[in-house]
Amino acid sequence: MIAGGPCGTSGDDKCGNGDCPTIFTTNKPGTLAVQGYTTGHTTPGGEAIVTIPENVLWEAARALGR
Repeated sequence: MIAGGPCGTSGDDKCGNGDCPTIFTTNKPGTLAVQGYTTGHTTPGGEAIVTIPENVLWEAARALGR
């Protein structure tokens, strides 16, 4: 996990379930796994489009030194 993850304990759980959108590293170079909310957009089998808060993406970029 490089960004996101469990929501804070200060009552700021915007996800409502204690597990916010998260970005993970994978074993494939240059590839990130993204946990988020699905959209209504149809994708090919095995694929999904998820939404993540912009600040989580920026946090991931900072963690990767970009």
